[in-house]
Amino acid sequence: MAKRVEILSEKRVFDDHFKIDEAHLRFERYDGAMSDELTRLNFERGDSAAVVLHDPLADTVIMTEQFRYPTQTKGHAWVLEIPAGSVEAEEIDDPVKTLRRELLEEIGYSVNSFRKIATFFVSPGGTSERIHLFYAAVMPKDKIAAGGGLASEGEDVKMVTIGVQAALYKITTGEIMDAKTIIGLQWLALNKANLPGLPQK
Repeated sequence: MAKRVEILSEKRVFDDHFKIDEAHLRFERYDGAMSDELTRLNFERGDSAAVVLHDPLADTVIMTEQFRYPTQTKGHAWVLEIPAGSVEAEEIDDPVKTLRRELLEEIGYSVNSFRKIATFFVSPGGTSERIHLFYAAVMPKDKIAAGGGLASEGEDVKMVTIGVQAALYKITTGEIMDAKTIIGLQWLALNKANLPGLPQK
């Protein structure tokens, strides 16, 4: 049975490209009593979609590297990660549309077949953002454009092709610190032997 949540008041305290909502609320505790009134903030930035782009014959993953201001504040200005993008309003019912758009823009790949891995919250204590994570197998012929991102949005995206084992090793060295990328690569490591298209040993 779902527990009760009472929203006493709710207002948007920051409204720009990203949004922040402030709520005053009470929730049902595990002992059945209602909590005291609490103030909570939600960083609302919509959902995102990401894909583990894997060349099964070469056993490589195709990643992106680009400047990220928030991580720069922690000493990691350029982030190595799997391709991803924000889900636009018209793509909410089908995040695969987001991936097709982003892959063409960022790395020049045209991909039609995607396998859903999971949907997960990024940081549930502070933001409602979810990431819809997928897997897609690709071949060199699927690269049909230059990529690089949209200059109009200040993007400067570098495509990086790396062996799966090398990518997994970069998690241990701290060269890969992005959560969706770590989740995606670990899923690939666990499931790679059962994926179609891999050469049989």
